[in-house]
Amino acid sequence: MFGTRKITGLLSPVRFFCAVLIAGTSPDLIAAERLPVIKLQVETQAITAEVAADDTSRSRGLMFRESLPRNHGMLFVFQEASQYCFWMKNTPLPLTIAFINARGEVINLADMEPFALDTHCALAPAKYALEMEQGWFKRHQLGAGSKLRGLPSP
Repeated sequence: MFGTRKITGLLSPVRFFCAVLIAGTSPDLIAAERLPVIKLQVETQAITAEVAADDTSRSRGLMFRESLPRNHGMLFVFQEASQYCFWMKNTPLPLTIAFINARGEVINLADMEPFALDTHCALAPAKYALEMEQGWFKRHQLGAGSKLRGLPSP
């Protein structure tokens, strides 16, 4: 009788069509669709940022992304302020990371090279980290002490 047999594994029609859709979709779109997006202001510059606020999204970060739209980045949000460190495993984009304290002030910046495994760490306890296209902060003359507005609560 139709509907009484449970279909599992790769033969499941639902799983099959989901696999086909995912296989034909770029990793950039898959990742971007899952994360909330917010608007931030760094001094006079407007940014659109995807928010990575849980362990899974923070671990994935911008891995496998081939490009970022203009003035677009990823904001990492942490529950507790600490001296977090980042690396560029599986990340083909050159990025600059800004470590940000609980008051929204940039602590320090670090340029990160594609696929590099060396770590880049906050110089003081950070509550946020913002990754942007490499050189974005320098082009806009932003650095340590610059203030961000619109940051979400952890």
